[in-house]
Amino acid sequence: MSEGTERIPDEAASEGDPIASHPDFHQTESRMAILGHPLHAMSVAFPVALTFCAFGADVFYWWSGEERWAWAALWACGTAFLFGLVAGVTGTAELLLVPGIRIRAAAWTHFVIAVLLLSILGLNWGWRLGGYESAVLPWGILMSGFAVLVVGATGWHGGKLVFDYRLGTSKGS
Repeated sequence: MSEGTERIPDEAASEGDPIASHPDFHQTESRMAILGHPLHAMSVAFPVALTFCAFGADVFYWWSGEERWAWAALWACGTAFLFGLVAGVTGTAELLLVPGIRIRAAAWTHFVIAVLLLSILGLNWGWRLGGYESAVLPWGILMSGFAVLVVGATGWHGGKLVFDYRLGTSKGS
């Protein structure tokens, strides 16, 4: 390569890479959006925050023994799961509808981790429905702690997809 000419990272990656050279590789603009704002990116904030809230409420219950923290954890788990379903539907639709997202293994990895997270959130909520105070120790707090680790992994991975690969974003006019 001569001096002064730089390769664009996508061009460099596409040489010899059958995925990067696929005609749909660069079709990554969100199709699940309102006025250019991707729904999946907007909806993931709620289950992420509520997952941390559930763990925090469990820790406060463990520390204080006050029933209100166990009750708060029950509600945080349930709303995290329900909002997670909304985020999951929008993310799955994005994955299936946008060819440039669907073709990438990293997007499927994010999907699998997110499904694991939804499973943990649903199990944690269901566990607490039988008696929210008795459910906290030890299994409730362990599930909440594990959910925090998984939400961190899927959030980091999803952020990498958006910020490094520009998947599921709006390109503008």
